Amino acid sequence: MTTTTPAQLTLPPLRLGPLTVDVPVVLAPMAGVTNKAFRRLCREYGGGLYVTEMVTARALVERRPESLRIIDHDEDERIRSIQIYGVDAVNVGKAVRMVAEEGRADHIDLNFGCPVPKVTKNGGGSALPWKTDLFDAIVGTAVREAARADIPVTVKMRKGIDDEHITFLDAAKTARDRGVAAIALHGRTAAQHYSGQADWDAIAELREAIPDVPVLGNGDIWSAEDAARMVEQTGVDGVVIGRGCQGRPWLFGDLQAAFEGRPDRYRPGVARVAEIIYRHAQMLVETFGDEHRGVREIRKHIAWYFKGYPVGGELRARMAQVPDLATFRELLGELDLSLPYPGAAVEGPRGRAGSPKRPHLPQGWLDSRTVDDAERLGLLDAELDISGG
Repeated sequence: MTTTTPAQLTLPPLRLGPLTVDVPVVLAPMAGVTNKAFRRLCREYGGGLYVTEMVTARALVERRPESLRIIDHDEDERIRSIQIYGVDAVNVGKAVRMVAEEGRADHIDLNFGCPVPKVTKNGGGSALPWKTDLFDAIVGTAVREAARADIPVTVKMRKGIDDEHITFLDAAKTARDRGVAAIALHGRTAAQHYSGQADWDAIAELREAIPDVPVLGNGDIWSAEDAARMVEQTGVDGVVIGRGCQGRPWLFGDLQAAFEGRPDRYRPGVARVAEIIYRHAQMLVETFGDEHRGVREIRKHIAWYFKGYPVGGELRARMAQVPDLATFRELLGELDLSLPYPGAAVEGPRGRAGSPKRPHLPQGWLDSRTVDDAERLGLLDAELDISGG
């Protein structure tokens, strides 16, 4: 750990209904990443709100084993937070009622931000707010059912489908009127996917337009200093961290230090990174109760953990095919553990940004802001095609 010029983030705790998040930082739901093991690892470094992977409403209602695994939490997770995806208000309502009545979560987030084609082609994720009546029905139903157990509901959204179909202001006002506890905005459209630069001006515009509900900013936060800049430029009440923490669970320690005005930052050398990633693998094995699956899950993290570190391509490739923990430990032992933190090469964008893409949408989706009968029928089976349960 080294010191640097401290970023000053003088924000109060984030309040979501009856809940208080002492450090106003949220781990964004990421499929295949924000499972129980990764959330635990992140929590060890800093405070915040740690959200599960996205789970479909229909899968929850049908009690599919994988969906129940996704919403499982460690006993010491102080705020049990889950994210639900749905394109049908009835299914969303049933899922939220189940969660509320069975005491399975303390906070529910609704996904209106996913840009993945298999989601948007069914009218879900970042495509859904275009249909104002559907968005209104889903949010209103979720808030009403969650109120049975005094569970706050939040929404996460994007700017819109593309630059010609912007939805965030209308959707945010509807969500506020329906009683959500906070609104998170990723400053990109669905068409941008993760390419280009996040539009922090849009986040500032939302903050100004909705002064009576907490607004959280998401997009291009790779460091505590980025978080400080976002807060300063937009006036948000907290930040949402997605790709920036991939392979860097210690980022939450940096963020907490920044919020507390401390200058310390985590700058791990290769030896420490090797320790952390091996422990991550062990925790994945424990989470899934299956060494083969746990080790298979850690493979996707290899490139993220060693981004910018002088680890040879041949060794990286072998680690990306590791069959068991014993082999993984041996391969990590081949690293030059004396190498220090390499600096800027480690920081900045991570993960696949991709390029702008024409969003995949249901036929005729953009013709009207409301759902017609044919579209309504098509939505009934849409959740079946989505992973997460």
